[in-house]
Amino acid sequence: MARLRAALIGCGRIGIKKHLEAFAVNSDKIELVAVCDIVKERAEKAAEEYKKRCGLYVVGCTEDQAVMNNVLKSAQPTTNNQRRISKPQVITDYSELLDKDIDFVTIATESGNHYKNTIDFLSAGKHVLVEKPMALSTRHMNEMISLAKEKELKLGVCFQNRFNPPIQELRKAIDSGAFGRIFNATARILWNRNEDYYKQASWRGTWAMDGGTLMNQCSHNIDLLQWVLGGEVEEIYAVTKNYNHKYIETEDFGVAIIKFKNGSVGIIEGTANVYPKNLEETLSVFGERGTVVIGGLAVNRIQTWLFDGVDGHPFMKLPDPETVYGYGHVTLFADFVDAIIENRDPYITGEEGRKAVEIILGIYKSAKEKQPVKFPIDFSTEDMMGIEL
Repeated sequence: MARLRAALIGCGRIGIKKHLEAFAVNSDKIELVAVCDIVKERAEKAAEEYKKRCGLYVVGCTEDQAVMNNVLKSAQPTTNNQRRISKPQVITDYSELLDKDIDFVTIATESGNHYKNTIDFLSAGKHVLVEKPMALSTRHMNEMISLAKEKELKLGVCFQNRFNPPIQELRKAIDSGAFGRIFNATARILWNRNEDYYKQASWRGTWAMDGGTLMNQCSHNIDLLQWVLGGEVEEIYAVTKNYNHKYIETEDFGVAIIKFKNGSVGIIEGTANVYPKNLEETLSVFGERGTVVIGGLAVNRIQTWLFDGVDGHPFMKLPDPETVYGYGHVTLFADFVDAIIENRDPYITGEEGRKAVEIILGIYKSAKEKQPVKFPIDFSTEDMMGIEL
């Protein structure tokens, strides 16, 4: 079967670190034909890095990666002599790709550009896998989802931590009824981001292009929180602050209480102010017959697994990945390709990707209005411009 032809749009940190890794590990299914960045040097670096990674991963994942990703045999590449790996074309203007023979693109540009990038490629008839957050306003997310449906194209969102083996085990426990009724869950993201981090890219910490700590650093765990609690929000009450980063527009700290329609309650605590470095990222779930806490560097290791007659789980000993991004992009990309081939929904659709972002926008709206907000909402990060935190 011919490989799907793909392009990477945006060759910054996440594009080079994780998208190229996922393209390389899945190179039996994907032919990366182009890499695009407005800075030519970054695109050239990505093209070289892809070739290097294909050599590294061509016979499959490392043992740790296979464990962390639970990569299916069907997603593992064959050897170099069974297919040709070409260096992708270097592009600085993605409009050159709109009329090319490409099946799908992955978008790893600045958050504030995700909406336009996605709309342009969907309009051109390409499937799109977009990094989180898929957009920075409820209206834009809805437009992206509607256009994908109209064009009968796949729209996926990179919430790759859903593929972490411990998270998959948690999902199985929920679906099997092992918890009984789930009462509440807590997402804690206690990290550090210093001034050097924001100086690396001028778009970070702006309402027009990024959002704050909750949108950038915390959205993965917020996605997991809403996923395990049912996803349908009734009301949010939140407080946000900028305690320690007065050189950015947005919050560096936020807390929220989320009431879900099924009666469960979610609690979020997110900060970029932990001294002197990242402390923890945990997801804790509490039910009438079960308690689970998942932590590790990228919500990748079970810390507590308590059910009737069960105290512990083999995934308590999983190794940490190299970065907070984890290894889930590999399986995410494999699933997205299979969704195109099999003409089914990807594991994380646009509708699913919207939920966490809508919660974060609800937090911002509550902080702005200093009162609880009911769902659904119509809000954008730009509605926060000029608000003193």
